[in-house]
Amino acid sequence: MRKWFRAFLFFSRPEKRGIILLLALIGTFILARQVYFYRQSRKVPTEEELKAQEEAVKAYQAFATSVKKQEEEKRKTYPTRFPNKKLSDVTPVLAPFDPNTADSITFRRLGLPGWMVRNILRYREKGGTFRQPEDFRKIYGLTDEQYNTLRPYIHITTQKSETPHPQLFLTDNRPDSLLYEKPFKYAPGTIIDLNRADTTELKKIPGIGSGIARLICGYRQQLGGFYTIRQLEEIKLDYRQLEAWFHIDTTAIHRININRTGVDFLRRHPYINFYQAKALVEYRKKHGPLKSLKPFVLYEEFTREDLERIGHYLSFENR
Repeated sequence: MRKWFRAFLFFSRPEKRGIILLLALIGTFILARQVYFYRQSRKVPTEEELKAQEEAVKAYQAFATSVKKQEEEKRKTYPTRFPNKKLSDVTPVLAPFDPNTADSITFRRLGLPGWMVRNILRYREKGGTFRQPEDFRKIYGLTDEQYNTLRPYIHITTQKSETPHPQLFLTDNRPDSLLYEKPFKYAPGTIIDLNRADTTELKKIPGIGSGIARLICGYRQQLGGFYTIRQLEEIKLDYRQLEAWFHIDTTAIHRININRTGVDFLRRHPYINFYQAKALVEYRKKHGPLKSLKPFVLYEEFTREDLERIGHYLSFENR
């Protein structure tokens, strides 16, 4: 090891001279560089250089000033569309008004916020009317102080051809809504078929709104139908609150012909993954048409629960 190390570090006399000369050149370059920067830092600028620097500073200041002036002129000429003012900073202009005919500008001058004005106009567009000043108090978000301030200025013009309006109720969970009609709901004891009801019929069940109705119909379409109401738990619904309203006709379930369906179609079902679909198709190719799911009891891709669930959605027709 020592001999190899000595051989590696052995240089002839000319090579040693070359290395020493190279190191001397590198040291001279580094020293010259340091001296140059030191002299540059201590160099006193001439009068011409000072004048050039002053002119450059003045030109920059003039440019910055012109930019500020242009921005101020733009702000004066084009004011912001939405001024940064709070509603409390705007002084209301109180004047007599009819809530059935007043426009948005009138409501805004009275001190009402924009979202409340939009709700009032939307309510009127749907046929709603204010028959007496007390009806104006039902507006969502209107405080007692605001109502008491506006009450002396509410003047409703009586209309001879008024038609009765459906009973109206206040919303309590949507700030962008005013009033809505009470939806129709089924009476207790009503029972409907969970596999055939559409969203309109589902919304008539107490506790089911538009969102839940769409969720149920969407999941039913993915499955092909429900075979038990307990499946609603799979979409985070409490079936115990709904089971009194439903019965299930399993003949309405859309079944998949396992002997005519490929892997891509099978794996779309919520209860069948890719490996299970592949196992079903491969077994069919090797052993012929399937007549039941019994051969897959020992397959590691399936549990007994998987086979029980899948069995409700498969048919074994050989045609």
